[in-house]
Amino acid sequence: MELKNSVCIVTGSATGIGAACAIDLAKKGANVVINYTKSEAEAKATAAECEKLGAVVLVVQANIANDDDCKRMANTALEKWGRIDGLVNNAGTTKVAFNHADLNALSAQDFQDIYAVNVVGTFQMIRAVEPAMRKQGHGSIVNVSSIAGVMGTGTSVAYAASKGALNTMTISLARVLGPQIRVNAVCPGFVETRWLQGALGARYEDQRNAVAARNPLGKTSTPEDISKAIVWLLEGADMITGEFIIIDGGMHLGGAPLKAR
Repeated sequence: MELKNSVCIVTGSATGIGAACAIDLAKKGANVVINYTKSEAEAKATAAECEKLGAVVLVVQANIANDDDCKRMANTALEKWGRIDGLVNNAGTTKVAFNHADLNALSAQDFQDIYAVNVVGTFQMIRAVEPAMRKQGHGSIVNVSSIAGVMGTGTSVAYAASKGALNTMTISLARVLGPQIRVNAVCPGFVETRWLQGALGARYEDQRNAVAARNPLGKTSTPEDISKAIVWLLEGADMITGEFIIIDGGMHLGGAPLKAR
């Protein structure tokens, strides 16, 4: 997919991975819809960075758990440009309950709240952009999942389960939305974001160092690392659909063997 002069929606793009995606897309010549729920100042700052790069930007406050908000965001892009070429489903939420053995740490409502954004919200965004992508004959969608959905790890059982569901939904929708629309996912591991800092609190630095020490590549990911893969899936992976790419420095391999120095 040619990104120059394209139109891409990035949900949850005020900070972190979403912001990095919006900026990288702007560097490629895309026009971008930046979405936020609460972080208005950060969203406007990200928009300003994109505009400096020559992109035309719309900033849209919307909660993807609300289907009407999803439709409104898609319609805002269509009213401005008449097309939607790419969608990055980055918005997500969690409930922090790191001790997965504590089954009382989560309620049914916790599961429902997390699924409402991570699974249902993502589905609703895809449904909102699908008619335009079908009509124009092409479109590319990338869902931001997590290594938690592959390994059953992460901030909580509910979060891991939601990302596992997202991976399965990626495969299901790739099968039925082709040939016009490709659907893929990325599964980041530890990413150096404000979101993860908030989840880990005082444990953030120790956890980051521990992950980097065990990774075969010897480091943790930045938002820009994840964005590179997302942009590639949008732009340079025309024969790839229904895949999810793990981006964790090799952490899922179980740690690096000892190396001679």
